Amino acid sequence: MKRRGLNEETTASWSPAKARRAKAAAPQPTLRDFSQSLPMSLLRAREAIMCHFRPHLHGVNLTEQQWRVLRALMGPESMEVQALAEAAYLLGPSLSRILKDLAARGLVLRRVSEKDKRRGHISISQAGRQLVKEEGVKSEAIYAEITRRYSAEKLARLQAMLQDLEIVLAQPIPHASKLKDAGRQSTKRSSIGY
Repeated sequence: MKRRGLNEETTASWSPAKARRAKAAAPQPTLRDFSQSLPMSLLRAREAIMCHFRPHLHGVNLTEQQWRVLRALMGPESMEVQALAEAAYLLGPSLSRILKDLAARGLVLRRVSEKDKRRGHISISQAGRQLVKEEGVKSEAIYAEITRRYSAEKLARLQAMLQDLEIVLAQPIPHASKLKDAGRQSTKRSSIGY
């Protein structure tokens, strides 16, 4: 009796149905509990902080996004619209609406670049600076209370950890379909999810 070679046996025993069963039997990554979702934890922490700042912003008819724009403009003499969008973490269309409203209220000034008429430069007006200074006193009082409750040391560590996280995640993570095979090789179970 002639013995079949390894390749012949493997080919003879392989079938699409067997491949599907093997894939189904392989350990599957489990979705982590929603309470352990990093994006949700960060959103909950953000909300825990912002609920203290919102009332004083609403008291002067400012949204969180408008406040971010005004704060970003306090440092430089002026900023290009794209740089401002990046600094305030806003999408272009949202920033456009915000700038229109802030300009109508006299809180920011818009001018077209002399070198490139397609580019706009935004600066904070004197009225905008005054508003930020006045509201900044209230913001600093809130920061002082947050620091008192959480501790200066823990707050500094948290800021450093968040900056580290931002740096570590600056590079894209390969698409999940590329990760699943590598994950199966390195661990029996892994946790994924938002």
